[in-house]
Amino acid sequence: MVKEIQEVLPFMSYGGDYNPEQWSEDVWLEDARQMKNAGVNLVSVGIFSWAVLERQEDEFDFGWLDKVMDILHQHGVGVCLATATASTPAWFTKKYPDSVAVDKKGVPYSFGSRQHYSPSSPSYRKGISKLVRKLAERYQNHPALKMWHVNNEYGCHLSECYSEHSLRAFHDWLKEKYTNIEGLNEGWGTNFWSQRYNNWEEIDFPANQVTFYNPGQMLDYKRFMNDKIFELYKIEKAILRAITPDIPIFTNFMYQFKPLNYFEWAKEMDLVTWDSYPDPREGIPVSHAFHHDLMRSLKKGQPFFLMEQVSSHVNWRDINLTKKSGVMRLWSYSTIARGGDGIMFFQWRQGRAGAEKFHGAMIPHSNREDSRVYKEVSQLGNELKKLDSLVGTKIDAKVAIVFDWENWWAVELEGKPHNDLDYLSRVETYYKALYALNIAVDFVQPKDDLSSYEIVIAPMLYIIDEAEVANFETFVKDGGTLVVSFFSGIADKNDRIHLGGYPALLRNLLGLYVDEFVPYEHGKEQLFRSNIDTYSCSMWTDMIRLKGAEAIASYDSDWIKDTPAVTEHTYGDGKAYYVGTEPESRWVKEFVSQLAANKAVVPPLTVPVNVEVTKRSGNSGEHLIFINHNENDSEIKLGEGNSYTNLVTNEVISQNFSLKGNDVAVLLLSTN
Repeated sequence: MVKEIQEVLPFMSYGGDYNPEQWSEDVWLEDARQMKNAGVNLVSVGIFSWAVLERQEDEFDFGWLDKVMDILHQHGVGVCLATATASTPAWFTKKYPDSVAVDKKGVPYSFGSRQHYSPSSPSYRKGISKLVRKLAERYQNHPALKMWHVNNEYGCHLSECYSEHSLRAFHDWLKEKYTNIEGLNEGWGTNFWSQRYNNWEEIDFPANQVTFYNPGQMLDYKRFMNDKIFELYKIEKAILRAITPDIPIFTNFMYQFKPLNYFEWAKEMDLVTWDSYPDPREGIPVSHAFHHDLMRSLKKGQPFFLMEQVSSHVNWRDINLTKKSGVMRLWSYSTIARGGDGIMFFQWRQGRAGAEKFHGAMIPHSNREDSRVYKEVSQLGNELKKLDSLVGTKIDAKVAIVFDWENWWAVELEGKPHNDLDYLSRVETYYKALYALNIAVDFVQPKDDLSSYEIVIAPMLYIIDEAEVANFETFVKDGGTLVVSFFSGIADKNDRIHLGGYPALLRNLLGLYVDEFVPYEHGKEQLFRSNIDTYSCSMWTDMIRLKGAEAIASYDSDWIKDTPAVTEHTYGDGKAYYVGTEPESRWVKEFVSQLAANKAVVPPLTVPVNVEVTKRSGNSGEHLIFINHNENDSEIKLGEGNSYTNLVTNEVISQNFSLKGNDVAVLLLSTN
C-alpha cells in the first residue's frame, strides 16, 4: 500500500530539478556538497534523460544514474526519480515516425525540441512502458528513492494531435461515449449546417475548417485529448505501482493550464505538485496565491508541493525580469502559507547549453557560493528546517469558489454574445476580493459536497446539468449563501441551450429569469447603484426579470435605468444572489465583505493592508503565517491571552509584534 507523503517525507521538502547528465562526473560530488549546505533534502532526477538511459533500442545504460543516486543518498538528499518519458530520443523518432504528433495542417512535428510525441501512438506507449519498467525494476529498493516523478508538464507544448492514430482513437472514444451515431448527432446538434453523420468514419477533427466549428465537437475533442494524455500517465503509474507499491507517484501540473482537467487528474495523484512562475511585473502575486489554493483544493485540502519556481528570472518572457532581493523568499512562504509542504526550483545548476541556459537556477553560472542567488537559496533552505511542524497541517476554509475545467473550455469557445469572456478573469474577480480580506478559499466542482462551506461563489457557470443544480439548491436550502454571476446556467454539457429563459435550470433557485443579454463594447461603462453608493460596471448587462428575488442594486443610467443589476433571493434557510454584470472591484470587495460578515466568516487575524495571514492546523498545533508585502514594517496585533513561538526566529511572542518590510513570520501557538 502506498505510503502517505508525510510518512515518506516527514519534513519540509526543499530542492529542485537536478540534471546531472548535463554535467561531467567531477561536478556531481560538488553538487551534493552544495546541496547539503543549502538545506536541500530532495531533488527530481532524470526528467529528460531518455536519450542517455536508452542510447539505442534495448541498449540501456544505468551506470551514471547508479552513481548519482548513491552520491545523493550519501549526502542525505532524497530523490523524486523521473521516468524520463517527456521527450523521445532521436533514434526513437527516426525508427518510429508514427510516434510523432501532427499539427492542425496535417504536418508532423520535427525532432529537436521536446514533447513531440503523439499521445495516441502505440509505438510511444510501448516505448515508455519498457523504459519505465526498467527504471522501476532497477531502483525499486534504492534507499534514495522517495517518489516517482512521471513524465513532465503533460500537454505543456503539445495538447492537441491530429495524426491518423489520434483520429482512430477519437472515433473509438466517441463510440464509447455515444454508443451509436444517432446519439452523437443528437449531442452535437448536427442537423445544423447539414453536419449530420451516417457513420463514425465520416467524422474528422475540428481543424482547418472554413468558419465556425461545431461547439459540441470542439468540446468533445478537448475532452478526448485530455483523456488520451491522461492515459499516458496512468500507463506509467500502473507499472510503477505494481513494482513499487509503497512509493508515491505524481506528475507536475502548471499555472493557468487550460487543456487538462486537473480535478480529474488529481484523483490519480498521490501528491499534487505544480510549477509556478509569476511575473515580477505583477507586483503582489495574487495569481500565485490563487493557484496555490486551487492546487490545494484538487485533493480536498491535502498539502501540495511547489515543484518548480525560479530563484531569479525565467528565459521565456518578452522581458525576463529578475526577482528583487528577498522576493523569492517572500513568495516561497506564500506557498507554505497556502498549504505547501515542499518548495522546489527549476533547476539546481544553471545550464551551460540548450534553450534554457539563461533560465535562473539555485546555482548560477558563476558557481559562487557568495552570489546573491545561492545565499538566498541557502537562507531559505536552512529556515525551512525549522518548519517541520507545519507538514501535514491543513487550512479550514468556509468559502468556496466553483471552478470547472470543462466550463472553462465551453465558455471560451467562439460564437458567444461577447467574445472576450475570459473565465479565469471572472473567477479572479471574486478571488482577489477574498484574498484582500485574508479569507481562506477552497475551489470546488459543481457536484462536490458543499455542506462544510458558508459561502459558495459560482462565476460564469455557463454549462450546468440537473444534478449540479440540485446540489446548489440543497446547499442554499440548508442555509448556505450562493453567488452566481452573469452568463451562468445557459447550456448543457454538449453546449446546447437550456430552453425556457435564462438561466434555465437555476431560475427557481435565483428567483428570476433573464430576458436578453446586452454586451458592451470595450471601454464602455455603465453605472449601477445600491443603497450604499453608485458604482461602475462594464462588459455585460443581463436584462433581469424578477420572479421572487429582490433587486439590491439597479442600473442608474441609459435605457436600462432602474432595471435590476444584482438580486437577492431567499430559498429555504439560505440566500442566492445573482450578479448580472461585471462590477468594478470596489463593489465586489464590499459585497463579499458583507456576505462574510453576515455568515460570521472572518480572517485568522485583522492585519494591515498587503499583509497575508493564513492559519494551518493539525496534530502538531495551530500555526499563523504572516507575509508582509509592504516595504515598511507592519504592526501585528495578536490580542491578549495567547503566546506564540516564531519558528523562523525562535522568538517567543505575545500580544503585538512588528513585522519588518518584505519579511515573514510563522507563529506556533503555545499549548502551555
